Amino acid sequence: MEKQLLKDIMLDQKSIFFRKKDLINRDIALDKYLTSEQVVVISGVRRCGKSSLLKLIKDKLELEEHQLCYFNFDDERITADISIFDLIYTSHLELYNHEPVFFFDEVQVIPGWQKFVNRMHEQGSKVYVTGSNARLLSSEIATSLTGRIRTIKLFPFSFAEYLRYIGHEYNPNRLSVQKRAQLQADLLKYLYHGGFPLVIKEGDIDIMNDWFQDIIYRDIIARYNLASVEEIRQMAVYLLTNIGKIFSYSTLQEITGLKSSKSVKDFLFYFETAFLFTYLKKFDYSVRKQIMNSRKVYAIDNAVVKRIGINFSPNIGRLMENVVFIELQRRQKEVFYFQGKYECDFLLVEGLKVTQAIQVTYNLNAENFEREKNGLLEAIEKYAIPRGIIITFDDVYGITIDKVEIVSLSRWLLTTG
Repeated sequence: MEKQLLKDIMLDQKSIFFRKKDLINRDIALDKYLTSEQVVVISGVRRCGKSSLLKLIKDKLELEEHQLCYFNFDDERITADISIFDLIYTSHLELYNHEPVFFFDEVQVIPGWQKFVNRMHEQGSKVYVTGSNARLLSSEIATSLTGRIRTIKLFPFSFAEYLRYIGHEYNPNRLSVQKRAQLQADLLKYLYHGGFPLVIKEGDIDIMNDWFQDIIYRDIIARYNLASVEEIRQMAVYLLTNIGKIFSYSTLQEITGLKSSKSVKDFLFYFETAFLFTYLKKFDYSVRKQIMNSRKVYAIDNAVVKRIGINFSPNIGRLMENVVFIELQRRQKEVFYFQGKYECDFLLVEGLKVTQAIQVTYNLNAENFEREKNGLLEAIEKYAIPRGIIITFDDVYGITIDKVEIVSLSRWLLTTG
């Protein structure tokens, strides 16, 4: 690649990077990543704020322009060859005559990127990288950077971050009637519009159309050199339409017309590596049974569920369940679902001990209370859990019935660690 063109691209990209402002602090303890000598890897779905987090890190480090080398590899003007790294490095030295801290965006675009990063790490340089493909990053890291990285898994905004972004502040323990109504209205918007920063900023959920196309065509079709475009799209839409439900390979094979279950498994793998879906296992002390049992599907954010999934009527309960699952992932909990005589949405596990059971429902009434409670009580008795939680949309607090605590979703999202 011609060096002057590369310098022009570097300067253009750095100018855009430096212009990012009014960024919302994420609920991530960044200090350990600022002081660590290890390579910091930020992974997450497209447009969840990885570049903005890099800018927040740059600001906290108080780096001037000559002290950092920023490059975004998701740029159609560049050649995806590992030789570009040395060109970027020498171009920075020629421009600034200063050893840099490296900030590399969407680094997985360049095959073999870890070799250059490892070389820079060994010579004492600090490196921050982002990537939008979970398995590609992990497999490449394993070859050269084992024991030399610290990883941040970034999600779209949590509800707390969403409120910070729109400038609304609440103390869940001190809410007037007006504030309580406003909080519930904000929660409803969050359930429907999700936490992608650009969707919130523009107030336009249709942005998810382009985002979905990027995931399908750039992160899956192009990356894995696939021809089954319509089958991939059909499966994704089906899963988005059935969030929180158990799926089977045979059903996915039928709705897509794929000829083998292996293709179905491959497609599910591609979705997972692009952070589009996560598949929840049924809890069992036998790892083999965990693998063999059917799984539930959850999406990275409600915005894509609402915009791309085929939903003929609003199912707020499913949207709530998806939000709770993503929040549990954000909190780095090990999560399963429970199914016995009754069902329970989530079991939290630490080591070999089940520590908590959670049921999610839009509202509680005489018709559904026994059903929701029975799933929890069965899990509580089977695994000797002190008590379970029912999370509901209604603003409730401090109600406990038969070892079952009832709590509002807004309070759980804002106060539970």
